[in-house]
Amino acid sequence: MKNKFPILETNRLILREIMLEDVYDIFKYLSDIDVVKHMGIMPCQNVKDVEDEIGWYKSIYEESTGIRWGITLKDSGKVIGSCGFLNMITKHNRAEVGYELSKDYWGKGIASEALEAVVNYGFHHLQLERIQALIEPANLSSQKLVERQGFSKEGLLRHYEYTCGKFDDLYMYSIIKEDLSKV
Repeated sequence: MKNKFPILETNRLILREIMLEDVYDIFKYLSDIDVVKHMGIMPCQNVKDVEDEIGWYKSIYEESTGIRWGITLKDSGKVIGSCGFLNMITKHNRAEVGYELSKDYWGKGIASEALEAVVNYGFHHLQLERIQALIEPANLSSQKLVERQGFSKEGLLRHYEYTCGKFDDLYMYSIIKEDLSKV
C-alpha cells in the first residue's frame, strides 16, 4: 500500500491529489484547445474523458511510475492545472515532468511556482538524479518556463511521438540534481 499522497505548499499554491470531485474544474481547462494543443492529446469532449485522465493519474501513482498533483490556489481550493512526474524509472533515478494550467491563470507565475515545488520534491524526496521535459518546438512559453527553472536544452528528438494523427518532434530538456546549486 502506498504512503499518503504528499501535499506540497508554496506561497500561493497547494499541490494535492486530484479527486473525482475535481472533474468539472479540470474539464474547464482540458476541453480548451489552447491548453492542450502542445500536450499530444485532443481536447476533452465530456466528463468521461476527464474521469479517464484522473484514472490515469491514480494508476501511475499506484504503479510508482509517476505522480501528478492538482494545482490549487490557497484561497479557492479549485484545481486550475496539474504538474507532476511520469515515465519515472526508479532504477535510473529519472523521471519526465509535465504540466498544464488553465488559460485564465497564464502569465502569473503559477506554473513556475508549481514546477519549482515539484522539481524540488523529485530531487529531495524521490531521490531523482535527472528530471527531463519533452516540449514541442512551437511551445515557446513552456521552453522559457523550464529554462527559467534551470533546465538545459539537450537536443531535438525528431518524430519522437505519434499523437493526434501525426508525428511530433520534441525538444529534450533536463535538469540534474547538481544543477540546483547553479539556479
